[in-house]
Amino acid sequence: MANPLFQNILPEDIPVMLKRLNAYTKSYQKEEYIKHAGDPADFIGIIESGSVHILQDDYYGNRNITASIPPDSLFGEAFACAGIPYLPVDIVAAEDCTVMFLNGKTLLNTCDNSCTFHHTLIRNLLGIVAQKNMYLNQKIKYTSRKTTREKLMAYLTDQAKLKRSNDFTIPFNRQELADYLGVERSAMSAELGKLTKLGILRTQRSHFTLLKPLD
Repeated sequence: MANPLFQNILPEDIPVMLKRLNAYTKSYQKEEYIKHAGDPADFIGIIESGSVHILQDDYYGNRNITASIPPDSLFGEAFACAGIPYLPVDIVAAEDCTVMFLNGKTLLNTCDNSCTFHHTLIRNLLGIVAQKNMYLNQKIKYTSRKTTREKLMAYLTDQAKLKRSNDFTIPFNRQELADYLGVERSAMSAELGKLTKLGILRTQRSHFTLLKPLD
């Protein structure tokens, strides 16, 4: 398996490991809820295909996409590691997807058989949690900017660096991008129109081309 959780684990050990972790796989359609806020946080999910969004609503019902999780990535691991009993977020299929679920409590507690792969699993999980913490700090960088334009450009320039190209596609539609950046969609669309007229970028739906830096 290509997932970083299974890095440095022998292929012949993986079937035994998955059995001990009570692994099972389930498919979901786009926009279907995978987990609801309040569900037990006793699992770790691995996206085998498709992608998911982690959603959180504030007191007034405003929706915020806290993360977009791509294929071969994990979700729910931070809650399992923290020992949080119930999910504080909703998890929704961003597109048709297939997810493998592992028992989080079993994964975090080494077994009596002293399996070497179990220790490797925990080390790998720690690395994944640390990396996601870095991504969370990156999102804070966007949302802490004062204006919608600054938030947009900070995110888009980081995406260009990530893709190593000024021509790239982001994992959000317009409403999802607004939710991720914590801005109003109408205000964001207006800024995108202004940036296009200024010759700073071109955009069509989720595809962007950065033409020159923002002065």
